[in-house]
Amino acid sequence: MSGRTSDRACPERTCVGCRERAAKSDLLRIVLDGEQCVPDPRGTLPGRGAYAHPVLNCLDLAVRRRAFPRAFKVQGPLDTARLRRAVGTSTAMETSQAMETGTAQAAL
Repeated sequence: MSGRTSDRACPERTCVGCRERAAKSDLLRIVLDGEQCVPDPRGTLPGRGAYAHPVLNCLDLAVRRRAFPRAFKVQGPLDTARLRRAVGTSTAMETSQAMETGTAQAAL
């Protein structure tokens, strides 16, 4: 036996908000564009990246803990409005899809 397994290792990252480790695919990559934090869902934008769960709670924790400036190694506060809008719309879409699925299943 070589000690190898048939399962591939899944890369893990730490959420800058809640500090929990999760699979890279479960987290949203965030990059710095000037002094603005922007989402990078495909993970292709250049520069240093920080990872957070795509929920408002984790973003609020990261802002309160000043985690974004620390992760990007910059001074001062950063603008997270665009990031907050992106996460808010994705959360709203998931909620509405879940509600539609729930009502469709309840009708059956």
